[in-house]
Amino acid sequence: MQSVTSGLRVASRRQACNSLLQLQPHQIASTSRATVQWDSRRTAWSPMEWFRKSLTPQTREKDSEKEVEMAREKAKESGEASLFEYDDIDPAKPGKDEPAARAVSRKIVSKHTAATDTFKISHRKLNKLGQQIAGKPIDSAILQMMFSEKRASKRIKSMLAQAKGNAISRGMQEDRLLVSEAWVNKGPGGKMNKRLEIKGRGKMGIRTVYRAKMVVTLREGLTIDEKKEKEREARLKRIVSSGLVREDVPIRNASSRWAW
Repeated sequence: MQSVTSGLRVASRRQACNSLLQLQPHQIASTSRATVQWDSRRTAWSPMEWFRKSLTPQTREKDSEKEVEMAREKAKESGEASLFEYDDIDPAKPGKDEPAARAVSRKIVSKHTAATDTFKISHRKLNKLGQQIAGKPIDSAILQMMFSEKRASKRIKSMLAQAKGNAISRGMQEDRLLVSEAWVNKGPGGKMNKRLEIKGRGKMGIRTVYRAKMVVTLREGLTIDEKKEKEREARLKRIVSSGLVREDVPIRNASSRWAW
């Protein structure tokens, strides 16, 4: 009796499972030979499938020259184009939509001052680099810092290049820029940081940490050709004739007696 009861239970369980697993055929997706069973999960959006398609390299059609030109003009109008795309910009003249207060601030200046940040270096060492670039054209000063072996030369070179660009944007002429002044300041307030220096046999000392910065002033001066022409005129003025032509000037270096 017990075996019959267990057999009926197993049969009822199998019948219930078969009724649950039985799928109803789709009303549209069916054929005459066999019924196609559709699963709604297969037609849903799969993130892994989208991720795979996104990473798969695909061919991209090349834009025509007309489309590229239209995109550049649109970027210029919106102000998103590169600075090298604008050919008609004059730094000395204000823009069309620029306010009057900003236009007045962009007037041509006679000098431009730039400085580095305060960094860890002795003011005596930094002053040597200031003496090296003072009085030189801006391009020559940048060239000196490019080939210098000093640790602070890279920082000075970056500062000079940035100062040159800012001076040109303020209306100064590029071929006339020169480093008229270069000086060195100590750290903030002229104070020096002091640290403990541990020594042997339980002793200690005081280590002084120096900090300094460099300030330069750019002005417009003579170009290289103008300097050469000025030196040539000065040398020509020093030429004195050998007496073949009478000069209506007093005798130079006259001695108190005859020369023979």
